[in-house]
Amino acid sequence: MQQLDIAKALSQSTLGAELTPDECAALAAVMGVQAVPAGETLVHEGEQRRTLFVLARGRLNVCKEVNGQEETVYQMRVGECAGTRAFIDGSPRKAALCTDTDSLVLTLEPEAFEGLIESQPRLVYKIMRAIFRITHSNLMRVNLESAELRNYMMQSGGRY
Repeated sequence: MQQLDIAKALSQSTLGAELTPDECAALAAVMGVQAVPAGETLVHEGEQRRTLFVLARGRLNVCKEVNGQEETVYQMRVGECAGTRAFIDGSPRKAALCTDTDSLVLTLEPEAFEGLIESQPRLVYKIMRAIFRITHSNLMRVNLESAELRNYMMQSGGRY
């Protein structure tokens, strides 16, 4: 896989959308990069791993086990984040992250992030605000999909 400019990848992500170039560089300094070959699982449903993931290259599928089969419920785009809830509260993963192409993922561990509190408090604030926006956006998307499914099942609110 090619080299990756972590700061540039962050600046183009939902996590780094409002960060300055210097802030992207400071965050990049505490982030890791993980190559995930096609067909591999980055994190399993139920796993305790607290890592926050940012898709830098390739494709990540959010997968859930349904009737003993792993089903893709969402396909992430480059720049999107996964694992915000586990990152913040340490709860088990509600879904797996799987690849179907060779992918590069930026990783952020809670301990590394918390190490920025004293030296970069404004950066920490901006990241927490971004995590809130990401989580809220995901909730809004799921609510919309739920409403569309309800309308489809009830044959109301649209041309079904």
